[in-house]
Amino acid sequence: MALDADILLDRRRLKKSIFRWRVVAVIAVIAVIVIGLSGTGVKDSVLGGLGPRIVEVTIEGVITEDPYLLDALRAIEEDSDVVGVIVHINSPGGTMVGGETLFEALRRIGETRPIVAEMGTVAASGGYMTAIAADHIIARRGTITGSIGVIFQSMNFNGTLEKLGVEPLTVKSGPLKAAPNPFEPVDDVAKSAMQGLISDMFDVFVEMVATRRDMSVETVTTLADGRVYTGQQAVANGLIDEIGGRREALRWLEEEAGITTDAQVVPLEIEYPEDDLMSAVLEGSLGKVLSSEGLKLDGLLTVWQPE
Repeated sequence: MALDADILLDRRRLKKSIFRWRVVAVIAVIAVIVIGLSGTGVKDSVLGGLGPRIVEVTIEGVITEDPYLLDALRAIEEDSDVVGVIVHINSPGGTMVGGETLFEALRRIGETRPIVAEMGTVAASGGYMTAIAADHIIARRGTITGSIGVIFQSMNFNGTLEKLGVEPLTVKSGPLKAAPNPFEPVDDVAKSAMQGLISDMFDVFVEMVATRRDMSVETVTTLADGRVYTGQQAVANGLIDEIGGRREALRWLEEEAGITTDAQVVPLEIEYPEDDLMSAVLEGSLGKVLSSEGLKLDGLLTVWQPE
């Protein structure tokens, strides 16, 4: 009998051990699935709570082409649980292509759900271009916005090189190749060619504002002389809709867009690969500092750069 009892106890211990290992295996499988889903770069869009939710997208620093952000916005576009979007903007702008690409990505989302833009300290130039992708724009009275325009910046070291006795040599296929060149004088033909580029992109920017703000091109052109406006001035001239912040943004989504108050506000988090983390930092939180000196940007810019 004692032997039978020992065998019974061993069997019970074995069953308990097997059960524990099964539990561990199930937990491990769930963990692998969670890690796999989170690797998509849009945690909250995939792993957020069930039911309707409002996604908060934060745009900070210098705006450039960011494929990880665009992937995240594409996931929002495809997520049927997202009923609305709040875009918080604190940016002096950035490259023309970066702003244009971000605008188009937000408009694709806006085709099926409401978007409200909430301006922070600065939402100028390309930051304003981002804001007009929204259906409703809110700013603080002291927000700096506007600066509708396009710039191209270069330098000329020709005089300095002459003083140093240095004569640069440039061989090129045509007179406008690599113009303007910092190592040679810029003639009127080169200036005219560059002005043509600026004017073309300026017309694109003005048309975007006129269409999204329901204004005439003439009215926008008058406002788009490069100057910035306070939020209070922007309400008066029609560039934005309302003075306020997060409370007003949520109220607009509820009252005007019909979104239920049960919808959870979920911040969008983007996972950058480790090798791109430093560049993301430079273009993000440090971008506001760098932009004031015109650093780390090239090409046509829609950025507010106070001198």
